[in-house]
Amino acid sequence: MVKISLKTLKNQAQKEIEKVKDLKELNEIFKKYLGKQGRLTQILRSLKDLPEKERKKEGRLANQIKREMDEAINLKKSKIQYPISNIQDEWLDITAPGKKLALGHLHPLTLVRRKIEEIFQNMGFSVVEGPEIESEWYNFDALNIPKDHPARDMWDTLWLKDPKLLMRAHTSPVQIRYIEKNQPPIKILVPGRVFRHEATDARHEINFYQVEGLMIGDRGKVSAANFKAVIEDFFSKFFGKKITTRLRPGYFPFVEPGFEIDISCFICGGKGCPTCKNSGWIETMGAGMVHPSVLKNSGLNPKFFQGFAFGMGMDRLAMMKYKINDIRLFYSGDLRFLQQF
Repeated sequence: MVKISLKTLKNQAQKEIEKVKDLKELNEIFKKYLGKQGRLTQILRSLKDLPEKERKKEGRLANQIKREMDEAINLKKSKIQYPISNIQDEWLDITAPGKKLALGHLHPLTLVRRKIEEIFQNMGFSVVEGPEIESEWYNFDALNIPKDHPARDMWDTLWLKDPKLLMRAHTSPVQIRYIEKNQPPIKILVPGRVFRHEATDARHEINFYQVEGLMIGDRGKVSAANFKAVIEDFFSKFFGKKITTRLRPGYFPFVEPGFEIDISCFICGGKGCPTCKNSGWIETMGAGMVHPSVLKNSGLNPKFFQGFAFGMGMDRLAMMKYKINDIRLFYSGDLRFLQQF
């Protein structure tokens, strides 16, 4: 009885599936045969009353018919959803080349960041990061920037509703956080995003990227000469040619003495050109020997330890490397700009 019913059921279902014209009708057929109260479902439930030998035999047949119905319904569904046009009426050139898939492009700042990290890691520096929302202590106090310092003015710093929190104005706070938890010798590189309340123009943005470096060791073992060697090696590898640096006196609250770093123009080789304003030199970064007060605030005794720190704009390095004349292009989202890289 079951066997006849199964075969009859299969034939009936196939005929009804072939006649279906829309998904609503197809769904009704599914419920009719395979739903919770469907005909095939009822037959499968009744198999438990058959003798074991017959139950196994009829069970295999019922499950096979169930799979065939499922496949037939799914096939019909795909034909309704994605009808195939009559290919005989169309001409297809199988020799025509296919369309190339559009590939994404790494952002120039990403390329520059990876290159910087690679160079310094090869020199033994570890790459570390820190929070972009900072406290007043780490952003200013610990870095020897007193409360009456101009950098605290509202036109430079983006303060949050909590008067003790702000968007970090530089990556230097990470130096303090790292020193607090690690003992010298220390060699770290800190790339990251910073925020300043500045007027936006071709050379300034409210949000931009910096990269910070710090090296601390026993007193007398880390000097300005070490810094000069490290930074010259970096610039030569970054620009792919021999670069000479010069150090000029500069003031930064968290270093003493402080330096302004110029590099020999990588365009003219120091002979003078429009890029370097015919001086042969390009200003690139600020640096210096870590101020004793900063070491004390970090928990180190300046009698036993000393080191150097430096900071530079990653956007500026990208502008120099790729000859980009407007910093705003990095944040424009213009694919025509990005596709060049």
